[in-house]
Amino acid sequence: MTLEEKLAQIVGYWVDQGGDVVAPMAGEMKSSSRYDQATVSGIGHLTRVYGTRPVDPVERAEWLWAEQRRLQTETRLGIPALVHEECLTGLAAWKAATFPTSLGWGAAFDPELVEEMARLIGGSMRELGIHQGLAPVLDVIRDPRWGRVDECIAEDPYVVGTIATAYVKGLQAEGVHATLKHFVGYSASQSGRNHAPVHMGRREIADVLLPPFEMALFDGGARSVMNSYAEIDGMPVAATPEYLTGILRELWGFDGVVVSDYFAVAFLHLTHAVAADKGVAAELALAAGIDMELPSGDAYLAPLRERIRAGLADEALVDQAVLRVLAQKEELGLLDADFASPPRTIDLDTPEHREIARRLAEESLVLLTNDGVLPLTGAVGASGRRIAVIGPNADSSEALMGCYSFANHVLAHHPDVPLGFDIPTLAEALRDELPGSEFSVVEGCAVEGDDRSGFAAALQAAQDSDLAIVAVGDRAGLFGRGTVGEGNDVESLDLPGVQRDLVEAIIATGTPVVMVLLTGRPYAIDWAVSGPAAPAAVVQAFFPGEEGGSAIAGVLSGRVAPSGHLPVSLPRSAGAQPFSYLHPLLGGASEVTSADSAPVLPFGHGLTYTTFERSALDLDASEVAAGDAFTATVTVRNTGPRAGTDLVQLYAHDVYASVTRPVAQLLGYQRVHLEPGAEVRVSFRVPTSRLAFSDAAYQRIVEPGDVELWVGPSCAERETETALAITGPVYRVTIADERLVEVVVSDAEQVEPETPFVSSSQPVLEPR
Repeated sequence: MTLEEKLAQIVGYWVDQGGDVVAPMAGEMKSSSRYDQATVSGIGHLTRVYGTRPVDPVERAEWLWAEQRRLQTETRLGIPALVHEECLTGLAAWKAATFPTSLGWGAAFDPELVEEMARLIGGSMRELGIHQGLAPVLDVIRDPRWGRVDECIAEDPYVVGTIATAYVKGLQAEGVHATLKHFVGYSASQSGRNHAPVHMGRREIADVLLPPFEMALFDGGARSVMNSYAEIDGMPVAATPEYLTGILRELWGFDGVVVSDYFAVAFLHLTHAVAADKGVAAELALAAGIDMELPSGDAYLAPLRERIRAGLADEALVDQAVLRVLAQKEELGLLDADFASPPRTIDLDTPEHREIARRLAEESLVLLTNDGVLPLTGAVGASGRRIAVIGPNADSSEALMGCYSFANHVLAHHPDVPLGFDIPTLAEALRDELPGSEFSVVEGCAVEGDDRSGFAAALQAAQDSDLAIVAVGDRAGLFGRGTVGEGNDVESLDLPGVQRDLVEAIIATGTPVVMVLLTGRPYAIDWAVSGPAAPAAVVQAFFPGEEGGSAIAGVLSGRVAPSGHLPVSLPRSAGAQPFSYLHPLLGGASEVTSADSAPVLPFGHGLTYTTFERSALDLDASEVAAGDAFTATVTVRNTGPRAGTDLVQLYAHDVYASVTRPVAQLLGYQRVHLEPGAEVRVSFRVPTSRLAFSDAAYQRIVEPGDVELWVGPSCAERETETALAITGPVYRVTIADERLVEVVVSDAEQVEPETPFVSSSQPVLEPR
């Protein structure tokens, strides 16, 4: 291969890049080369062929197949291009299904369902000739002020790891490579600001931020990784071999491809200022371990070529990256692919897509509070009742979708183009859900701004109704277009605009209020959780997707039993951030400070329409050797009048250790559906590596000592407890050690349960 041919294989080309802002600083980074010129020597990737503007999928597939044939026949080497797309809430393409955002996956705590969703996404991508998906996001939430929280799964690394691993398995089962992002540290940015410096120690990175990536690589088999934009302790990840080579390849043995986040290589020159020009930036990135520059060759083409020709950079760095990219293309079957017959009909939103979207949306909804007003069926929702549906998100389909949905990411720049799929608003869904009720729909105010001119009509509608459902929250977008999403970071965690004022004014009318939060981050809503002026009920929805309106209506009516739980603590204030439930003793409430960082509602909180009792937590043995595994078993009983799903949460606290440990750590979790009166025994087989940490020498170890264990409705409540002693010498953890907790659900009378499984399923057990 010539140098030009090599460089062509390690860059992308953004065929449709125009004036729309769908990536950071994209307007300043447009390639000066025409497509025909850029592909003379071949090309590594085609960037977002379907996802940059609204294109008909069948017509675009025909164009893509023709371009792949052209690359095969009109370039010397005849190597087709690898095509990548965004796929975080579904394939980011016109007319494609839109699923709940990642924070909703976390709230559902259901890896198996996420895997089913990812299989459908992967199938759509494969059908369209797409080979690589830029998902999932494995950034552990550290600060809800960060705009990209809506792309994240949870504040707990094990939850992030298990759910992201399920997504990877589903996507790659369909022959599409998943891309883990963003490796590493991105979510721990200063003050929750995008692209900001990260001030985090090596231990916290190792114990909190790295484990999800390790799980997705070893247990999920992910084939691609994307670098983080972050700079950690002054070292940009994109230019630091310690992360992309030392940890990823040398320690973990990853042999796939590392792709740059968009323009991350050029940013080494432009925003980090560690490279004097783009040629130096290219050399730094290649040496660090970035094989593929996306979305285009701003640094890896002319700047790097000139540097190599001048004898300033070693061409061997290019050879190493090219070999990895070609190996990926061979693995995907591209080198022998036949592009003779593009698809003639494509349905990207089939009934199966919608069914999975509905189930995941329903499972993701979190009932935060309820004074008995919900469910509505048989009460306010009965025939002839008057219901006011109020708020800026009450009759908005955009409010149901996240930042990386095609509608909010791309179609926002094309207001005259229809969505291309059906997504009923909450107001529309309520009319279908409660046909015997009389509805009035009033916006009241916008998501942003201080205009209160709509308050009067909203208050009148509430006064004339038996119930007011007030839908408030976010509007997802990018870089200042919206209240949450990439580049939309905030200094306050109050509801945007005058939405709180609207809710409180409606409550003051005396009409019972159900507040529905459609958001991409948790907000500081202590005023709505408790006190005499709080709403009668609060439902949290994290951008639940195309079936989200129907799911919310179903939970409000009672047709759907709420089963979601908070995957992130509900914050007290912006000033209490960053906060994690995984804090040590000094990170919680204390008599030596007047500042209270305790969240309003804890990680794992979620109400149902029934009641559950967790009891008799016991162990297979009171002692376990460090490096071995133990089994903790708990009885769960539905003590209420309705069927429901409990999230069984097993927590631990290492009482004394050589470094400080969290006051609570989730070891395992399991969704269990029970009819009234039914009970089960839930057994968690826990490898002691789940309690590992980095010691004073930064070695991952399991240390002997006493451990408190408990099960409860959240991290903050110990409903049933026991104690475990870890014995023996210190055990050094290796990558060969188990990472996953096996969970078995059995009838309470069954002594030796069979058929172990990992993570989540929902067996239905009838009462005895």
